[in-house]
Amino acid sequence: MTSENPTSGTAGSTRYVIGVDVGTGSARAGIFDVAGHMVASAKRDITLFHASGSIVEQSSGEIWNAVCDSVKEALSQAKVSPDQVAGIGFDATCSLVVLGAGGQPLPVGPSEQAGRDIIVWMDHRAVEQAERINATGHAVLKFVGGKISPEMETPKLLWLLENRPAVFEAAWQFFDLTDFLTWRATGDLSRSTCTVTCKWTYLAHERRWDESYFRTVGLGVLADEGFARIGERVVDAGTPLGSGLTAQAAAELGLRTGTPVATGVIDAHAGGIGTVGADGQPESCLGYVFGTSSCTMTTTRSPVFVPGVWGPYFSAMVPDAWLNEGGQSVAGAAIERLLSMHPAAPDAQRQAEQSGQSLPVRLASLAAQAAHGSSEAVLLANGLHVVPEFLGNRAPFADPHARAVIAGLSMEDDLNSLVALYIAGICSIGYGLRQIIETQATAGAPIQCVVISGGAGRLDLVRQLLADATGKPLLATQAEDPVLLGSAMLGGVAGGLFDDVRSAMAGMSHISKTYEPAAGDIAALHDARFLAFTKLQGVAREIR
Repeated sequence: MTSENPTSGTAGSTRYVIGVDVGTGSARAGIFDVAGHMVASAKRDITLFHASGSIVEQSSGEIWNAVCDSVKEALSQAKVSPDQVAGIGFDATCSLVVLGAGGQPLPVGPSEQAGRDIIVWMDHRAVEQAERINATGHAVLKFVGGKISPEMETPKLLWLLENRPAVFEAAWQFFDLTDFLTWRATGDLSRSTCTVTCKWTYLAHERRWDESYFRTVGLGVLADEGFARIGERVVDAGTPLGSGLTAQAAAELGLRTGTPVATGVIDAHAGGIGTVGADGQPESCLGYVFGTSSCTMTTTRSPVFVPGVWGPYFSAMVPDAWLNEGGQSVAGAAIERLLSMHPAAPDAQRQAEQSGQSLPVRLASLAAQAAHGSSEAVLLANGLHVVPEFLGNRAPFADPHARAVIAGLSMEDDLNSLVALYIAGICSIGYGLRQIIETQATAGAPIQCVVISGGAGRLDLVRQLLADATGKPLLATQAEDPVLLGSAMLGGVAGGLFDDVRSAMAGMSHISKTYEPAAGDIAALHDARFLAFTKLQGVAREIR
């Protein structure tokens, strides 16, 4: 902590920090006190535009408006004065924002609508470009697990150059969405070490872009410009930007001009910041964000190269430490897709809505009633196996062409069979996580426990099944929303409430509950089901 009393403002009032999270479907703001307790939050939905060719787009203007509305509503709920806000931090999905002269949006797809200026992370239009980049075998690729993903930004930039050259040429700046938000708030063009290292091939351990990589893959024009359009200045998360909020941004957010703004991070990494430091040893725990997609974050003191797992990235999450990042392109979304295929799903959905629940919450409740305990719920799956790779395998195979497998289906179409499918799906998410954990351990990055965050992982039943499926203790933090908390921590660092990110992690995050993995017959059953998972996965690759 700094010598200043963090709980007191200039007039002796309590100080707060704001975290802003822009996920795939919504923008949210949370207000936290210095101990990490969230006192208010607000949310606004944002639009996803889908088109053929695996195109998924968004609007930066709509997102900024949603952020502003969320912050103002959260301030109103909390009855917090702008003068009490010590700082604000942002996180967002790793989506590509394309702006022209004067910061005006440019159309990134065939719709020709300028408002659709974001290529969303899950957009897979650049699969061919990613494959060509990987075929070069450039040395930079060893820092993304050996293969770059079409979710990352250089394949998307190459797609723009080849398919929309006029838009590429007219672009003034290419931003990761987080860096767009901090620029919009401060006017500062600095990029985050997190965003450009994890998604743009910046070499943070050497503090440079690799010019030869861009020339080799066909993006030499960016090197010719000295990387002016993708980031001349790169700074670590939590670094205060510019002079804080500009007068315009402050008015739009309902905050004070000059309020400190932190360099942000990718949304999953905000979840990592909000969780893995809770026990004071971020290197011992894997951060697991279970949302629409899933992300795993493993912190090491020295670089560990894991085939098929992104990284190692230097200072991308915990300062001066290395990060390996895995996960799956769909996780919560895979469960939703899986359930939607079942004939009993529409009736179950209506029943859930009538009781004020989501369908997964309803099914988890039914599973808990049918089983003798959370761990025993796996017995309900009874011969039903799922490999939930509807949108490819992000890790540990880095295979965007992988697809889902469901084995053991019968003719049953009742509610019980829907519950069984749900349990099989949740277990399959756990087996994918176990596969990443074991691959990393073999490469030299073992972990002792998993710390969970993300909306899809809030249920006790889900947490216990994940602990059982992985064979690792699963820890939940006190924070209701660790992703928002992680962003708020960065705001606290920028605002001078904490000396650095590690001290903010230790001061604002706390473990509330531990889910120990089952032993005996249940553990043996998960071992057998995990073996079935890997066999089905392998057969799917073979026959493809």
